[in-house]
Amino acid sequence: MKKVVLFTALFLAITALVSAQDKSKRPSPPASAECEFSDGKTIKVDYSSPRAKGRKIFGAASDKALVPFGEIWRTGANEATTFVTDTKVTVGAKDVPAGSYTIFTIPAADAWTLVISKKTGEWGTDYPGEKEDLARVPMSVSKNAAPVENFTIAFDQAGDKCTLHMEWENTGASVEIAEK
Repeated sequence: MKKVVLFTALFLAITALVSAQDKSKRPSPPASAECEFSDGKTIKVDYSSPRAKGRKIFGAASDKALVPFGEIWRTGANEATTFVTDTKVTVGAKDVPAGSYTIFTIPAADAWTLVISKKTGEWGTDYPGEKEDLARVPMSVSKNAAPVENFTIAFDQAGDKCTLHMEWENTGASVEIAEK
């Protein structure tokens, strides 16, 4: 009996290790975005990129939207989305010290809120609550010219400013980030 339990535990551990090593085969594969300031300092976001697959993504809960308006969203899939900066920055109008953070969003039809959490290492759906928020920052929202199948986070850079963009389905949201 002990051998069966030991074998089963070993099998499960090896299976978990192998599947954790090849994240590229997940339905929502890993992705990243990075912006480098002129002095070489960087901002990096690591996330998992879910696919729309014909689903309604953003909208009212009554519309069976995958991401209901007004609710905290893990902003991607799988592990929580990380935001790492090696320099002090201003996100929107909020100061963010150099460090590692988790980001969440609260989508709405005409405005989004970017939530920067001090707590890191969560699984994607485990929002630790407002007590762990470093900042909540308004984001600009726009309608995409064409539907976006893969959730995407990207940066545009202009001088010492980076604009963080998030796009999925018919919606884009953005916020400006400047080095302090």
